[in-house]
Amino acid sequence: MEDMVSLGDRGLQVRPLGIGAWSWGDRFFWQYGSDYGEAQVREAFETAVASGITLFDTAEVYGKGESEQLLGRFGQTCDTPVYIATKYGPLPWRLFKSSVYDAVSASLERLQLDSIPLYQVHWPFTCFMSQETLLNALADEVERGRIQAVGVSNYSADEMVQAQQILQSRGVSLAVNQVRYSLLSRTIETKGILDTAKDLGVVLLAYSPLAQGLLTGKYTPSNPPGGARKMDAKFSAKGLQRIEPLLGILRDLGQQYQKTPAQVALNWLIGQGGVIPIPGAKNGKQAQDNAGALGWQLSSEDWIRLEQASRPWL
Repeated sequence: MEDMVSLGDRGLQVRPLGIGAWSWGDRFFWQYGSDYGEAQVREAFETAVASGITLFDTAEVYGKGESEQLLGRFGQTCDTPVYIATKYGPLPWRLFKSSVYDAVSASLERLQLDSIPLYQVHWPFTCFMSQETLLNALADEVERGRIQAVGVSNYSADEMVQAQQILQSRGVSLAVNQVRYSLLSRTIETKGILDTAKDLGVVLLAYSPLAQGLLTGKYTPSNPPGGARKMDAKFSAKGLQRIEPLLGILRDLGQQYQKTPAQVALNWLIGQGGVIPIPGAKNGKQAQDNAGALGWQLSSEDWIRLEQASRPWL
């Protein structure tokens, strides 16, 4: 059994795998309501919890609030304590500290909670509100008890250091930085984000840990994905050919460990330490598949083999 990971210093502990709920309620990118809907994502939630996954990541903008509402409903009927991480967007019309208060209030209502376990800044947008104003407003919310831990998302190494300093001056620790991270997207390593996070004791939540499905191995030049992804060059015949050598290794290791390529790819991230992948799950089967990344680990030789094979994506 892998070690639990602490999010901040308020006693929030989770297994090193969560579920990203971007597709829950999102009709534009994920076509929620066409081939899957509330029944399927409820099943994903229940399956995840039954397999020991208790961290769910959402945002006020996902499905225009519907993702939060779904999680709010599911949480009401769940006996296991679950930890909801949501996100605030410092958007153009949000100029004042009171905007943060209002956003937290609206998320609390949709999530049907008195306190949000982890509240994150969606991106480091400082045109309208400085980091000082924003992070002090979040520290105020921690003092009010309406949020338990503060996180950021898409922050650079320097921005993370600055955020940590502002929060620490208020006695609050920076719990997480949510970043794009997978075998096919390793720029956080070359940009110093991974090392800085480890130095600061900040956990990285890895979004798109399966590169929107590329690392599952289910897409081929003759079987591309539907929806918005088919416009993406990475899913073109040429893009799929480029990743074939890496997928070959994931398949080999999958056979060796009796795991799927996706489970191997997720386990590689978990093996970094201080990294929690948050793959999406639109139904129970996908949640079950994700959970298969837990409870075992790649040997150091196999971990290094994947590290070397994925260096073109550093």
